[in-house]
Amino acid sequence: MGRLHTYGYRAAAMLRPGGVVFEPVVMTGRHEDAVASVARGLGVPEWTSNWRDAIERSDVDVVDICTPPGTHADIAIVAALAGKDVICEKPLATNFGDAARARDAVERAGVHHAVGFNYRRLPALSLMKEMIERGELGEVQLWRGTWLSDEFLDPTTAFDWRFEAAMGGTTIGDLGSHLVDLATWMVGPIKEVVATSSTFTRERLGAEGPRRVEIDDASSALVRFSSGAQGTMEVGRVAPRRPCDFFVEVNGTEGTASFVYSNLNELWFGRRSDDPRHYGLTRIRAEHRLHPETLGWWPIGQGVGYDASFVNQAADWAGAWPDEPWRPDFSDGAAVVAVCDAMTRSAEKKKWISVDEVTSKAD
Repeated sequence: MGRLHTYGYRAAAMLRPGGVVFEPVVMTGRHEDAVASVARGLGVPEWTSNWRDAIERSDVDVVDICTPPGTHADIAIVAALAGKDVICEKPLATNFGDAARARDAVERAGVHHAVGFNYRRLPALSLMKEMIERGELGEVQLWRGTWLSDEFLDPTTAFDWRFEAAMGGTTIGDLGSHLVDLATWMVGPIKEVVATSSTFTRERLGAEGPRRVEIDDASSALVRFSSGAQGTMEVGRVAPRRPCDFFVEVNGTEGTASFVYSNLNELWFGRRSDDPRHYGLTRIRAEHRLHPETLGWWPIGQGVGYDASFVNQAADWAGAWPDEPWRPDFSDGAAVVAVCDAMTRSAEKKKWISVDEVTSKAD
């Protein structure tokens, strides 16, 4: 993530020249030799193994947090208290209580704040959102998303922070947070959820011997939106030959839009009013200059990639700074964590859980 964000800042200045330029000045990491090597390779002039030292520097305006999720809230709070603007990778925290603390801290400090839900910046998904807003799908009734990888398939994968609930968070919080963000961005708040989770490899070998795995390998959820729409979400890190695959589809009263990440420059779309002879969905090449998040990119037909989402978000942040707020912000990030917490509680209690139940208990 540190490499991606650094690349995003550098490329954003070329993509949309003439605006504010965010220049990386110091990189932090837990291990001095490792962070020094990466920083040198990226052309970042200085590095440190103490993130507090970086925050205290007078030449640092923005703190960009790409550490394990369990550390996000504390770093964000210290940065806000120092008057620094804060960017945080998703999820904002591993539980809603910590996410709310971070949200409240940046709001009290009056600093800029953003959460790195980068997939909002892919042209095809941004186009899907735009179509919904313009009523091209009618009233949304169904939203579904699936995110699969094979990251934890191998039972010999060693225990590390990713398998600790307090530090790495759950698969719901990791992969699911992206789906929840996209769903709420497109359709609106989620009211209640019911979920099921499984851990298939319950123990992994750590540095000091076997350790119990504290998180889910896979989870599924049904969701009800405040609008009355319903949805389904599935996340899993034990799907063979799925490197990082996700799928999003929206069904409205007037049409359907569908996105598959392996073809990330394409959006499939069809309306009830289309000629019946052309029944089905039509492929849209989401690269045209009229499509959102294509400003400054290559001519249609050349495509954009995963990295474009990071460049676009950096360019959007730079374009808004210092006068306009950033989105998605910590309030959005905390709302996503609340839904993820509700899913985790539902899987534990085997019943529907309202998101209000999570947020009210934290208050």
